[in-house]
Amino acid sequence: MDIPNRIAIGILGPEALVNKVLSVIATSFPSFEPIARACTAETASEIAEQLLLEVEVLLVTGPTLYRRVKENVLTHLPVHMIPLTDTGLFSALYRLRSKPQLHAVDAIFSIDSFTSSTLSRHVKEIGETPSSFLIYDGVPYPQVETMTQFHEEAFLRGATKAALTTDIQVADALNKQGIPCEWITPTDQNITVALERALLSTETRRSKEAQILVGMINVDEFGKKLQQQSTEHDIQRFKLEVHRKLIDYVESLDGYLTHLGADEYLFFTTRGIFERETVGYKSVPLAREVWKSLGLSLSMGIGFGRSANEAGTHARLALRRCKEAGGNTCFIVREDKTLIGPLEMADPLSRDLSMTDPELLKSAEDAGMTSTYLSRLMTTVARTSKLDYEVHELASILGVTVRSTHRLLLQWMDHNLITSVGYVKVPKGRPKQTFRLHFLENLAADPSRV
Repeated sequence: MDIPNRIAIGILGPEALVNKVLSVIATSFPSFEPIARACTAETASEIAEQLLLEVEVLLVTGPTLYRRVKENVLTHLPVHMIPLTDTGLFSALYRLRSKPQLHAVDAIFSIDSFTSSTLSRHVKEIGETPSSFLIYDGVPYPQVETMTQFHEEAFLRGATKAALTTDIQVADALNKQGIPCEWITPTDQNITVALERALLSTETRRSKEAQILVGMINVDEFGKKLQQQSTEHDIQRFKLEVHRKLIDYVESLDGYLTHLGADEYLFFTTRGIFERETVGYKSVPLAREVWKSLGLSLSMGIGFGRSANEAGTHARLALRRCKEAGGNTCFIVREDKTLIGPLEMADPLSRDLSMTDPELLKSAEDAGMTSTYLSRLMTTVARTSKLDYEVHELASILGVTVRSTHRLLLQWMDHNLITSVGYVKVPKGRPKQTFRLHFLENLAADPSRV
């Protein structure tokens, strides 16, 4: 019996992954009514055709199966895939490295479904080197037999010690031959993101695309920029140029813009258009354009709501959160007051690091601090003159998880870039540790050094 107000979603993939998706749906997506089918690459297309007769949206658990379905099944319904990410790779790699015979740093692993550039970027984050991997570089979306043969031949000729694969059939075939192998599977977070995208694409949710969205834009440190203009005419021209940039952007959203006075603007558009413009709430193209042409950064608060009043209130809350984070960012407050963000904005200092003290750059590089992280920290310190931060504050500035921030902080402490300066008591729970960015003390004292 159908449950009212629930959206039928088809889940297609290997049984182990299908069960994992069902577990995430059960705990986090009550609006979905899942209809699951286990399949192999050979049966994916046929089973997908059957499923699409019963559901509103289809979720496929991996790139190979997704490709088969898209090539062989004609449908007007949305079909989504759970993408490959670094988190699933790290988990599988950790399981391999945990085995005594594969713990050596010179052990080389064969791997499929990742390009050289993508793999290099991912493994650098965990201290691995690209030379530790033999990458499959054959045709895209190969047959199971082709991938199995690649891993098998590499192992038999002694080029590799183990295999990493995204296909369960390949993993099963290699394990039967006694070749050490780990199956790269998506994490619960990967599945959650894919399910959210699937939900937004359904006909039931499309009505929300027409929902009115309220946005508030604040030009960061606008007054300082005006003071740099030499004449009143230059000031007026600069204001007009800012206004023109914002009008062009809001026009691209089919929206409406109004100036609230001074450095603040209000705009209206629809939720669906904004989601597409930001590629699923990931980045704001306007920010880079304004920085590139005018040298300005923006703070943008977006509000969703069941009424225009509620959406406007949430936009103001989101803008306040942007300012608390130091500006140059965008946050979204949804109907239930949960927060999305920060969205990727401009990174002003990324173009100015050549002007930075060479010794500071060298120290940061030796500590494994990327130019992006250094830019964001310098921007925040220059604006606020604040040097002491808690972990969650630094995570927000860097745009990474709290867990990743802890790892970075340990690394930077080992290189004497930062120090722990004590703990802050909180009403409930353990005290929160505070860290001082003492390597930026000169910048805090003189922000003009940026």
